[in-house]
Amino acid sequence: MEFLNSYDNIIKKLDETPIYSVEGKINSIKGLLIEAVGIRAVMGEVCVITSETGEKYEAEVIGFNKEIIYLMTYNELSNVGPSSKIIATGQSLQFKMSDDVRGQVLDGAGRPMTDIIVDGESVSINNRPPNPLTRPLIEDVMETGIKAIDSFLTVGKGQRVGIFAGSGVGKSSLISNIIKNCHADVNVVALVGERGREVAEFINNNLGPEGLKKSIIVCSTSDQSPVMRLKAPFVATTIAEYYRDQGMDVNLYMDSVTRFAMAQREIGLSLGEPPTTKGYPPSLFSMLPRLLERTGTSSLGTITAFYTVLVEGDDLNDPIVDTVRGIIDGHIVLSRRLAERNHYPAIDISQSISRLFQTLTDERHKGLVNNFRKLYSTYRESEDLITIGAYQAGNNPVLDEAVSKFTMMEDFLVQEGNEAFSLETTLQLLEQVLK
Repeated sequence: MEFLNSYDNIIKKLDETPIYSVEGKINSIKGLLIEAVGIRAVMGEVCVITSETGEKYEAEVIGFNKEIIYLMTYNELSNVGPSSKIIATGQSLQFKMSDDVRGQVLDGAGRPMTDIIVDGESVSINNRPPNPLTRPLIEDVMETGIKAIDSFLTVGKGQRVGIFAGSGVGKSSLISNIIKNCHADVNVVALVGERGREVAEFINNNLGPEGLKKSIIVCSTSDQSPVMRLKAPFVATTIAEYYRDQGMDVNLYMDSVTRFAMAQREIGLSLGEPPTTKGYPPSLFSMLPRLLERTGTSSLGTITAFYTVLVEGDDLNDPIVDTVRGIIDGHIVLSRRLAERNHYPAIDISQSISRLFQTLTDERHKGLVNNFRKLYSTYRESEDLITIGAYQAGNNPVLDEAVSKFTMMEDFLVQEGNEAFSLETTLQLLEQVLK
């Protein structure tokens, strides 16, 4: 009994003892990398650096070597020197999440860029993908209103689609049109590494007031730290998961995966990771599937995801293009050749594919698409002969038909930005072209 009383007294004294935080100090700053000593922290933990003038900066642990902790800040440092103090917070990056964020613009850390206060639960950005055995099959078509996609590259609710193109070929415009035409419960848009002026342009010109009401924008511009650009897609995916888990159909748009990869390249090379193809570190190729596999179907709702990938030098064998193409459920290739002919959207149907086309379409739909593709590819194979006048009618009946219908086929694939077509209307127009 005496032992128990002594034990209770010890516990009581421990409860009354104030808890002190352990302060470390900045050891060195080399480029983007901060070295700190004197603190104990784990990977992904957020630390607070206090500058000489009392300003506080958040930084994230990205590596360590024995007692040295490596960090990168979320914002640009100022007035930080060797005597600046650093404290570990004991938690990873979290942000407040509730329906208050709908219609708002958030930064790469999930914090509102306006004066609103989000009153909700704190959520972590490091969720795991759904159990693959509990994912429902994708069976419902999601109409995009774009003829070339709905007919040849049919998308289902919960599908993950990549949009591959070089710069200036129309990726952002295509994303904007899909957002306007798709009937999702919530749109989540991640703008990663965008120019600062393009954010307001996207909201005002592409989304508009009505589109913004059911959308959440997560924005990390090109001038921000690589850590912020890296976190923005994870924050956007976490928001999409929040609504999916309420049984909603969510559309997630990320522009672009390439800038996300470049952010991880900056971080990896600063840490001394060995560069692989085009300088990308090995950690990137394990990080990409962890991000992309979190979207899709779950037992509660769906996340239909569209990821843009910047094809450097129009090289479709780029390592990022190859990796993303191997993870997602279909890809849309935008052709510079078509864009230069004022053919918009510049979708090259011969290089694009939806892995769910056969599952989502009926026999009538498949037959129309197969006939169109046969005629279209036949014309493209003989286009040089036709252009120089070496083609002679009557030698090949299939080519004769392709030549006679090619103008109508091209007109079918072209669409103005303010136009939208239902799937049934699209199929009727396709029938008229092939008659």
